[in-house]
Amino acid sequence: MSIPLVTMLGRMTLAFLEAIGSVTAFAFKAIRQGLQPPYYRRQILRQIMEIGYYSLPVVGLTAIFTGMVLALQSYTGFARFSAESAIPNVVVVSLTRELGPVLAGLMVAGRVGAAMAAEIGTMRVTEQIDALTTLSTDPFKYLVVPRLIAGILTLPFLVLIADIIGVLGGFLVGVYKLDFNDAAYLRNTMDFLEFQDVFSGLVKAAVFGFLITLMGCYHGYTSRGGAQGVGMATTSAVVSASILILTFNYFITEAFFAR
Repeated sequence: MSIPLVTMLGRMTLAFLEAIGSVTAFAFKAIRQGLQPPYYRRQILRQIMEIGYYSLPVVGLTAIFTGMVLALQSYTGFARFSAESAIPNVVVVSLTRELGPVLAGLMVAGRVGAAMAAEIGTMRVTEQIDALTTLSTDPFKYLVVPRLIAGILTLPFLVLIADIIGVLGGFLVGVYKLDFNDAAYLRNTMDFLEFQDVFSGLVKAAVFGFLITLMGCYHGYTSRGGAQGVGMATTSAVVSASILILTFNYFITEAFFAR
C-alpha cells in the first residue's frame, strides 16, 4: 500500500472521528440545556406546528400508498402458498414495526431537517446568532432546544397517524381490490397486533425525531462560508439524518425483538 493512499485513509479516518466527536458534544450540550429552564414555549409550539402539522400531508400520502402496495405485494406472494389470510397480519406488523416509523422519519428528514439547517445556517452566516448573544439570549437555548423537544414529542404522533392511515390503505386494497371480507380483515388485523409492535415503532419515532432535529440544528449551527455553506449544510443534514435513521432502526429493532 502506497504512502499517499495511507495518508489519505488516515486523514479520512481522523475527519470522520472528529465529526463524530463534534456531533456527540453538540448532542450532550443540547440534552443538558434541554433539562434546564427557561423554556421558550412559544418557540416549542411553533416547531411542533412546523414538524407535525405541516408534515401530515406528505406523511399521510406516503403511509396510505405504502399500505396499499404492501397489501398488493403480499397477495402476489402469499397466493402461491394459499396463505392469503396472512395479508392483514403482514400489513399491520410491517407498518407498525418498521415501515411507519422509517418512512415517516425519512419524509420528515427531507422536509424539516433541510428547512432547519437552512434557517439556522442563514442566521449563522448573516450573524443573527451573534446578535442574539448581544441581546443576552442564549442562541443554543433559543434555536436548538425548542426544535429538539418538538421533534421528540411530535414524531410519535406522526408515526401513530401514519400507522393508522397505512393500515387503512391495506384495508381498502384488501376489501375493494382483493375481495376480502371487511369484518374478517379487521378481525385478523386486531387479533394479530400486539402492544409491543406499536410501542417499538413509537420509541423509534421519538429517537428519529431527536436525530432529525439534531442533524438539522447541528449542520445549520456549524455552517460557514455564506450561501454555499448553507447549501452544503442543508444537504448534509438530510443525508446524515437519513443514514442515522436507518442505522438506529436496526439497533432498536434488535433491542426489542432479538431473542
